[in-house]
Amino acid sequence: MQRRDFFQKAMAAAGAAVATTAVSRSALAALPEPVIQTSPDTAAPWTPPGVTGAGRPYNPVVTLNGWTLPFRMKNGVKEFHLVAEPVVREMAPGFSVNMWGYNGQSPGPTIEVVEGDKVRIFVTNKLPEHTTIHWHGQRLPNGMDGVGGLNQKQIPVGKTFVYEFEARRPGTFMYHPHADEMTQMANGALA
Repeated sequence: MQRRDFFQKAMAAAGAAVATTAVSRSALAALPEPVIQTSPDTAAPWTPPGVTGAGRPYNPVVTLNGWTLPFRMKNGVKEFHLVAEPVVREMAPGFSVNMWGYNGQSPGPTIEVVEGDKVRIFVTNKLPEHTTIHWHGQRLPNGMDGVGGLNQKQIPVGKTFVYEFEARRPGTFMYHPHADEMTQMANGALA
């Protein structure tokens, strides 16, 4: 192979890679609208709109001092949008605490899925540093386990990462960051 041919092929491959990146970025324009909760009061169970097309049947739970994150169905996949961000939580009347959390609350909202559901969770980072989400107890593809620097890149400030997996284990599990976790979890970033 001639040197010139090599560089022409390399440039064509780089152009294809850039085009692929552009497609994935434009796909992010289809993010579900994030739902933000401003009250720490216990919310009523969230019932998916309509019975058909809302995934597998389940009995919604009541999360004490919390709420359930709404989802949308898209091509048979439950899509959620988590926003990691600084929040202010009133711990007692007149006593507010600056914390880190998800969608306006700490702890973050309950994400309800049923074993066998296909799940897509868009995580947007509005914290002042990089973050990830580790899904405790779920059996996941390695790149979706949320351990920053080990099996996924950290989510930079202002960016969104998409976690996709099938819920394979029934139970109640927590989620939390695995990026500077001692600081982020101590500030309340967990659910």
